[in-house]
Amino acid sequence: MAAVVRVPFRGDRARTPAGIEDEEARALVAGAASAAAADVEAPPAVTPDPTAAAFFDCDNTMMMGASLFWFARGLAARKYFTGRDVASFVWQQAKFRVAGSESAIDVHAVRDNALAFIAGKTVTEIVDAGEEIYDELMADRIWSGTRLLAQQHLAAGQRVWLVTATPVELASVIARRLGLTGALGTVSEIVDGVYTGRLVGELMHHEAKAQAVLALSEREGLDLSRCTAYSDSSNDLPMLSMVGTAVAVNPDSELKAVARSRGWDVKDFRTGRKAARIGVPTLGAAAVGGGAVSGLIALRRRNRWPF
Repeated sequence: MAAVVRVPFRGDRARTPAGIEDEEARALVAGAASAAAADVEAPPAVTPDPTAAAFFDCDNTMMMGASLFWFARGLAARKYFTGRDVASFVWQQAKFRVAGSESAIDVHAVRDNALAFIAGKTVTEIVDAGEEIYDELMADRIWSGTRLLAQQHLAAGQRVWLVTATPVELASVIARRLGLTGALGTVSEIVDGVYTGRLVGELMHHEAKAQAVLALSEREGLDLSRCTAYSDSSNDLPMLSMVGTAVAVNPDSELKAVARSRGWDVKDFRTGRKAARIGVPTLGAAAVGGGAVSGLIALRRRNRWPF
């Protein structure tokens, strides 16, 4: 029997359990923590369908580019840190994308420092800034086609969650602005209302997303065979494969091939434009291809960043 992993609580002594280095275990912890932190609202004012729901990836699925990048850029404009810090953040996430060729120590460092840019900030100030940054940098980047898909689920009485690597507090801002039920996001350690910059478990990425959806479905009594998941990235195959209906939205080449082989619906709202032209590097998303990573490496070596 597999060992039971205790989920860290958020508060004065919130910590990732010591010794959890196994990726599957970290994903389990991250998923359970994200589900526990997710906002849950009553079903919409239509005939409720309480056992069916929809799960939407955010970056390049619901929104053009990476929500966390735009958030970091908005914080830089408010002098929370410099533009070079934002560039360093993008560099870290590019390395996360090609983790298979990096050392285990380096991969762990990227993961552990993923949310270091909010360390020392209070939850209140980050959430308040997130509200403003959404209006300034994100609202106009929402794909209208994807938003319509979410509204169709709500109109059918189903609940709709955003599932993203963005911190759950910011993810909840985005979900609320879109009229969704809530969000599953990366859970950050908080002590006395202040972010430590450390993660609880893992980034809400890859297997962690599937674990979060599973934990939420068990808590809310959802029938996953009646649920739908949407994503642009092959990194989300664990989440897409666990529901009854999977939809590839603005898919990368690998996800597009998988979708075709499995008979999944494919929707592309990019009107012929390449993802690289409309987005920015996402947290581990396939939009950061080898060329983009190589470009970042070259810029880094020449000490010239694109922002």
